[in-house]
Amino acid sequence: MKIVLVMSGDDRLKKGKILKLFPKEGKVLVEGININKKHVRPKRSGEKGQIVQKPTPIYASKVRIICPKCGKATRISYKLTKDGKKYRICKKCGGEI
Repeated sequence: MKIVLVMSGDDRLKKGKILKLFPKEGKVLVEGININKKHVRPKRSGEKGQIVQKPTPIYASKVRIICPKCGKATRISYKLTKDGKKYRICKKCGGEI
């Protein structure tokens, strides 16, 4: 998947890989970003309770894709070819994403 840069929030300026997309909610799940802790009770007697860390989705508007050619966080433009195919283009270097 794509590498993104978080632009706002507690994890600002951190990079991570997109794990899952939620298009209906407009959110993305990014590896190592927006981690919440959940306390889990022991299931059997003699077992210890534990704290589980789980990444939670953030709004897609708070992240920017990192261009593989120039390595900068960028906005995306679209380009149509004569064949009718649509390509994503980096706004900074003009390279295909």
